[in-house]
Amino acid sequence: MTSSIFSNNTELSDAVLDYFRGLDQKGSIMVEYIWIGGTGQDLRCKTRTLPFKKDGYKASELPKWNFDGSSTGQAPGSDSEVIIYPQTIYADPFRGGDNIMVLCDCYKPDGSPIPTNTRLACLEAMEKVKAHVPWFGIEQEYTLFEADGVTPFGWPKGGYPGPQGPYYCSIGKENSFGRHVMEAHYKACLYAGVKISGTNGEVMPGQWEYQVGPCVGIKSGDDMWISRFILQRVCEMFHVIVSLDPKPIPGDWNGAGCHTNYSTDAMRKEGGYAKIIEAIEKLAKKHEEHILAYGEGNERRLTGRHETAAMDKFSYGVANRGASVRIGRDVEREGKGYFEDRRPASNMDPYVVTMMLVKTTIIDP
Repeated sequence: MTSSIFSNNTELSDAVLDYFRGLDQKGSIMVEYIWIGGTGQDLRCKTRTLPFKKDGYKASELPKWNFDGSSTGQAPGSDSEVIIYPQTIYADPFRGGDNIMVLCDCYKPDGSPIPTNTRLACLEAMEKVKAHVPWFGIEQEYTLFEADGVTPFGWPKGGYPGPQGPYYCSIGKENSFGRHVMEAHYKACLYAGVKISGTNGEVMPGQWEYQVGPCVGIKSGDDMWISRFILQRVCEMFHVIVSLDPKPIPGDWNGAGCHTNYSTDAMRKEGGYAKIIEAIEKLAKKHEEHILAYGEGNERRLTGRHETAAMDKFSYGVANRGASVRIGRDVEREGKGYFEDRRPASNMDPYVVTMMLVKTTIIDP
């Protein structure tokens, strides 16, 4: 979390910046290159100028670029150049116009992926299971903090709000904190081309959730990472901090997860319920392997309380939000559909989680 020293910086004028935003770019566009940093959770970016192209660019037409990996924890200083490969283009909701953002992954100069490149392995897995048409819907929970990095947004400084109950899907100044961020983020995602499908206030005050999907294959991870980038940029503009910590406040407060809804073509067809159970039972056999890859600090969240299952036990059930995996009532009734893996933490890597789901349920014998 950010030190409180940063809350004392001079605030720069948005009105002055708006003047420059309106200037003609003289036939050029600004391209924001975005990649995942060395922690596997941080996002980095830098901008370059390219000529305007009437029909727009494909990712394959954008030039590769490089950055100083020794400054992001992704390369040693003696051989610091990391190459970023453009992969997926989005409209830029911050600069507007013809300007774009591009999500990249990271490689060594010899063309091999660096250790923190989880996208390539995910893409390879998704190509193997393409005929199964895997769908993912990811529910990203996040917590807003004041600029001091200590006080959850809407909480009294040095104190606590009333107990949980009135905040989930709430309205009113006394219950809902940070709606400006939610609204701005939602609209920015729609503008960018992210398949955001909904949002709501969460159980803990100052906590929100949005959903991305259903997306097929690699698009799920791409859209989730870009949605996180947009969220952090929106919070930067509102002078608040967003946390993806799975248990940002200890005690009798809900944690933050990234529940992942998953289905294959066979699960969505008539008789698919049996395929759902079959897949869940495969997950049960590899519970520990999944838990290890489902986010950092998850042991503080998966306690068997606050709508979670205990971390050391696998369980599933219909409409059970205290289970590792939940099956919806409508799925049980219709005999087909999807299931929800409730174990992933809010800071999970969507490339890793979606890859593991298809690997365990389809690829592995």
